[in-house]
Amino acid sequence: MKLRHLSFALLALLVASCASHSRSVSSRPAAAPQPTMVERQIRNAVDAGDGDYQIRVLRSRVAAEPDNVNVRLELVKAYRERGYPELALEHCRLSAARFPDSGPAHLELARSLRAAGMRKQAAEELEAFLKRAPQSTPEYLSWLGIVRDEMGMWAAGEPAHRAAVELAPKSEYLHNNLGYNLLMQGKNDAAAAEFREALRLNPRSEAARNNLGLVLASTDAQEQAVLYWQSATDPATAHNNLAAYLIEKHRYVEARKELDIALGYNRRHAAALKNLELVSRLDGKPAVVSAQPPPETPWVRMKSSVRKLFVGPLPSQPAPTAKPSAVSAE
Repeated sequence: MKLRHLSFALLALLVASCASHSRSVSSRPAAAPQPTMVERQIRNAVDAGDGDYQIRVLRSRVAAEPDNVNVRLELVKAYRERGYPELALEHCRLSAARFPDSGPAHLELARSLRAAGMRKQAAEELEAFLKRAPQSTPEYLSWLGIVRDEMGMWAAGEPAHRAAVELAPKSEYLHNNLGYNLLMQGKNDAAAAEFREALRLNPRSEAARNNLGLVLASTDAQEQAVLYWQSATDPATAHNNLAAYLIEKHRYVEARKELDIALGYNRRHAAALKNLELVSRLDGKPAVVSAQPPPETPWVRMKSSVRKLFVGPLPSQPAPTAKPSAVSAE
């Protein structure tokens, strides 16, 4: 969320008189200055606090317990949930200033700065705090790595991710985030190793599975990529994911083949239809859906039979295209 400066036009009332002794013009009170966006939000927040039982209680507790950092952070959370991010950020600043050694206060400030689009300030806040008070838990370093990644500072983000993994080597989301950073740097082999470790620790990690599929697709191990995606979703979505990757690499002929297979499994697959429309605009060829269904392998037939037997037919659902992703500590 970015703060935007609002400019207000000043209105002037011009009164012309034809004679010096003509009727006098009654004076009008000057228009009251319009409140700024932050002032309006503060007023709205005060009104909301007066009528919101939880905020009223939390404000009373902050007044009664000024040295209780946890109560202050609860108030921050309440303001954020009710749509007052600027007030939440200001309370985070006050909390961090009042409690310079509080890890949660500084982490909350960094997260609020990031949410406001102030990533550089968020990274500087975390760097300064960690230099002054090194932490034994990985969340701080993980967030520092994520913020640096979001700024495109992949090489600078890698040490933070590695340090977080060293503090919690059995945390699958930290291995996934390190793998994501390495993937963005083009270090595919190292990225694949991190994604495999994340899946070893948590075989149900959808983010790690999708990311590993993208690594395999980038190394032309496309059949393996489809198998990884298909183990977590369905054949149509798996082939559509590969098609999306091929479209990004401008390999339109291969992408059309994958979309043809995906739509053969599910002719109403929304993501595949959109990708077919996209590739049609890019290569200038018509968007044609083949009438022939894809050949069914014994594995596909067995999987379909088991699903129908124990689950029943599933409705077709639009599935998003697989994208490399990082996972926060939340």
